[in-house]
Amino acid sequence: MTRPTLAAVFLCAMASVAWAGPPYQTDDPEPAETGRWELFLAAYAGAEAGGSLGGGPQLELNYGVAPDWQLSAAPQLSWSLPGGGGGTYGLGDTQLGVKYRFLHEGDRCPQAAFYPQVVLPSGDADRGLGAGRAQLFLPLWFQKSWGAWTNFGGGGYWFDRGAGQKDWVFIGDALQRDLGERFSVGGELFFHSAAQEDDADGLGANLAVLYHLGKDDHLVCSAGRDMGIGNTTFTGYLAYQKIL
Repeated sequence: MTRPTLAAVFLCAMASVAWAGPPYQTDDPEPAETGRWELFLAAYAGAEAGGSLGGGPQLELNYGVAPDWQLSAAPQLSWSLPGGGGGTYGLGDTQLGVKYRFLHEGDRCPQAAFYPQVVLPSGDADRGLGAGRAQLFLPLWFQKSWGAWTNFGGGGYWFDRGAGQKDWVFIGDALQRDLGERFSVGGELFFHSAAQEDDADGLGANLAVLYHLGKDDHLVCSAGRDMGIGNTTFTGYLAYQKIL
C-alpha cells in the first residue's frame, strides 16, 4: 500500500480524533467557557494491515470567543510507517473549526451544536503525512446528562474531492459515567463509510478513561478498533488537558 493511500485510509479512521470530545472520536456540543482556553497536548496512533500512522505532539487549542461560540485549531507533527518500512516524520495537516451551540440542555431537551471544520493540507502527502488536499466536515452534535451519566453523539458529512477519494459519513454515540471526583470512564460506538473508491465501510468501538488531576487539569486516553467490518486494527489517543 502506498503512503498516500495509507494516509487516506488512516484519515477515515482517525480524522475525527482531534475534533472529538477528547478522548473520543465522537464529539460533544459543549463549547469552551467564554474567555477561557482549552489546551490539549496529545498523541494518537492507528494501525491496519498496510501499516500505521499517527500524530504527536499535537496541540489542540479551543477558545470560548463568546457565549455558545468556540474557535478551534489543531497543528500537529505526524508520522507514517508503511508495512514495508521506511517511516517518515514531519508537519501534518492542520485542522480549524468553529463550534456554535444553538440549543441548551433542559429537563427533556438535549443541548446541540453545529461544528464545521476544515482540514488544511499543510502536511506532505507524498511522504504519507497528510491528505494532500483541503477537506470539509459538517456535523451536528447532541448531549444529554442525568446524574453521573452523560450521553453525546451525532455525526456529519466529510467532503473530499481528491482523486480516488469520495465523500463519506461519520456517525457516533458515546456514553460516559463519573466515578467520584477523580475518574470518569466511557465507551463509544461509531460508523464511518468508505473514504476511498476501493475501500470498505467501518464500524468501530473505543473505551476511554479520564483522570481528573484537578478542576482545570485532566489526563484522558482511549483505545479501540474496528469491529466486524472495516480495516482498522487499533486506534489510540492520549492527552493532557489544561483549562486556562
